[in-house]
Order: sequence, then C-alpha cells, then structure tokens
Amino acid sequence: MRSSHTPGAVSARFDDPNLVSHAGLVPVTRLSERVGLAELADHWLKVPGPTGANAGAKVASIVAGMAAGADSVTDLDLIRHGALPRLFTQVKAASTLGAFLRGLCGGDISSLDAVARRVLQRLAAQTPLLPRIDQIALIDIDSKITQVHGRAKQGAAYGYTKVLGLHFQAVTLSTPHAAPVILQTRLRGGNAGSGRKAASLLRQALGTARACGATGPVLVRGDSTFFSGTVIATIGAAGAWFSITAPHNPAVTTAIAAIDQAAWRPIRYPRPVLDTDTGQWVTHAEIAETTLTAFTNPTDNPGRTVTARLLVRRVPAHTPTGQDGLFPLWRYHAVFTDNPTDPATAWAQHNGRAGAIEQVFADLNNSALAHFPSGKFAANAAWLTLAALTHNLMRALGCLAGGRHATARTGTLRRHLVTVAARLARTARTLTLHLPRNWPWQRAWQQIFDRTHHPPAAA
Repeated sequence: MRSSHTPGAVSARFDDPNLVSHAGLVPVTRLSERVGLAELADHWLKVPGPTGANAGAKVASIVAGMAAGADSVTDLDLIRHGALPRLFTQVKAASTLGAFLRGLCGGDISSLDAVARRVLQRLAAQTPLLPRIDQIALIDIDSKITQVHGRAKQGAAYGYTKVLGLHFQAVTLSTPHAAPVILQTRLRGGNAGSGRKAASLLRQALGTARACGATGPVLVRGDSTFFSGTVIATIGAAGAWFSITAPHNPAVTTAIAAIDQAAWRPIRYPRPVLDTDTGQWVTHAEIAETTLTAFTNPTDNPGRTVTARLLVRRVPAHTPTGQDGLFPLWRYHAVFTDNPTDPATAWAQHNGRAGAIEQVFADLNNSALAHFPSGKFAANAAWLTLAALTHNLMRALGCLAGGRHATARTGTLRRHLVTVAARLARTARTLTLHLPRNWPWQRAWQQIFDRTHHPPAAA
C-alpha cells in the first residue's frame, strides 16, 4: 500500500473533539451494564476512605480500558480522549483508578472474585458463551509465572523459571464447541509452589461451573503438579471426573512395566504433535491401559486412597545420532483418570488440556496481563481478577458476533470489533456514530451492536 499524496501534501492535527477511536466500547459497555457489573461491584466492594467511593464506576472504567487494550494503569486513559466522555458517564482518570487499586486489601480481592464469578454466570445465561455445556464441561487448572522488574514489587521472587516474577493460578472452563473462559484466578508469590492450595481454588471453580450450567459430566484436567490426594478428593466430592498427568514415581513406573506387550494398541494423530522434550514431531504412538492405586500413604493422604485407570502412551525414543538400537526404546506418558470413555477418547480429551489453557495465557499476555503494573501485591491481584473478567466479557462479545469471532483470540476481537474509528454527531437529541465505509467486519460489529442494545419502544 502506498500513499496517494506527494510528500508534504498531508498534515496532521490533534484537534477533532468528535472522533471516537474505540467505537466497539459502546457494545462492550452495554453488555457490562446488562450483566450489572457496576451494581455488583458497588454491592460487594466496601473499600474505606475516599479512594473506595464509587467502586462500581471505577471497576467498570478499568474493565473498559482493558477491553480497549490497556496493559498498565497509565494506559487506562484510553477511555477519556476524543468524544468518548460524551458517550459514557462517570469515566474515571487513570490516576484515580490507580489510587483505587492501591487502596484494596486481601479481603477486597475476595469480594472482587465474587463479582467476577457472578458476572460470568450472567454472561453464560444471557449470551451463547458456553454452548452445550450441559453435555460435557472441561475444566483446566494450571499456573504461570509472569516476569516483573524491580525489587519493590511485593511478592516478587525467583521461582522454577529462574526469573523474578509473580506466580498465579488459573482455572478455565470450556466445551468442545466453545473457547475457554476463566472461572477463577489466584495470585501468589513468585516462589510459591504451582500446586499449593489448588484444592480450594478448584472447589470454588467447580461451584461456579455448576452455576454456569454445567449440569452434566464435568472433566477436570491438570498436569503432574496437581497429582495429589487433596486435589483428586476435591474433584470427586464435587461429582466430577479427574484426568491428571501422573508423575514417574515408583508406583507408576511399576504399573507401566507390568503392562503386557499384547495390550498396546497403535493410535495416529490427525495432525503432528510436537514433543517438547525432544523437539521432534510425533505422528503415531501406542496406548495401553492398566490400574493404579495412588495416595496409599496414610500419613500424607489419610482416607484418600484412590484406585482408577492409568492410561499410558508410549512413543519411540530416538537417539541423538538417529541410529536404531538393538531393541526398541520407548518414552512413556501416563494419565491417572476415572474418565469412563474408551482409552483413545479419554486420552484425546486429556491431550486437549494444554491447548485450551495455553490459549488463555496467550490471550492474557497479549492484553492486560502483559505485566503486573503496581508495586502493591493486592493491587496486582485485583488487576489479575479484572483481566480475567475482561477476558470473559470479550469472549461473550465474540459469541454475540458469531461466525469466526465466536472462537477467535481476544486480540483479534479487539482489533476487529473494538478498535474501530468513528465520528460522533448529534441530531435531534440523538447521538449517531458514523463508522468507516467498507469496514471488513461491519456485519459482525452491527450484530453485536444490535444484540446489546434494547430495541426501540413501540410508538
């Protein structure tokens, strides 16, 4: 694409008060109003002092800024330029929002979590956010370390990634027909164990999933970090199935060695899968099933002994030189599960875990959670919760748009549906947004606008 003007024939002036650079904030804000975001925040957040006043308006302003692409407190001023203050009321300055976040404490974070859970429940009820969730719901749990800079950040420490960071856990909910949403988050210190207190986080998340309509089978998936008696007991108490990667401890190794060679069945992958340990692409493997009794230590796991299926996959272990050995060598991967489906299906369902939750982490990294913006731990915990809430709101927006946007990344939704330039005009006491002609995603934008606005009253 080239300029159609000679150099110097174009000038730029920042003097148009009627320009709206994020016209997609109109349906985003309307959707947040429909689910009562501000009212929920006013009800649950009781922050003392002047910084806590008008909590609902401040929470709504932060969410709107995150939906527009803000990844720091200063960036929240995105919602105050041009004609945006004429479209929205009670828009707060970035300095006011930063003071509000810094004024929160640990109890306020729990209240903010309650707001986020109720917003998700209302989004699930009012939008096609989780289609066919009553047939099967997939819950994934994982943790991630986000690198931070500066020793003044509370809770920052060196964890297993050997970088200074803050460590957070996340629980997501998806279906085979829907992109994942975030059920629950929790911020911890950078050196906290990945699975520490995961059972309590899962307990709350499972309750939220049921409230979102997961009345049928629920499968909870996790890696070997969450292979513990407490976690699996919590999943069982909630009436869900578990599918957890089994570590290579002596009991698991013995169970794998006892599998008869005739029990192995070949499987092929529809698409090649990258083996992160060897860097090689895997197109076929073999799978077998046995039984494992886990958590038999009465001191560490009193009354939590579990006997369930152990699904084992093996792939050829290639030597660095590429030469074959005298006898075949295998690399084994095991999954401990009570999923009652056939082994190939159960393995495929577990294998989808990484793609689902890693997509969420990638979306958060590409938006508000590019970094933690404050030096105070509680402020960063609130930022994490609001980033998760915004992610769910954007997912609902994509589902209202339909088509490819129903499962698109949130960065794509922001680029297609939110960051849309428009000019604001007032005629006969009516505000009109004049959007670009030939906008490639005009139909999707118009659809979310129509679905988030009430139809006009009958004459």
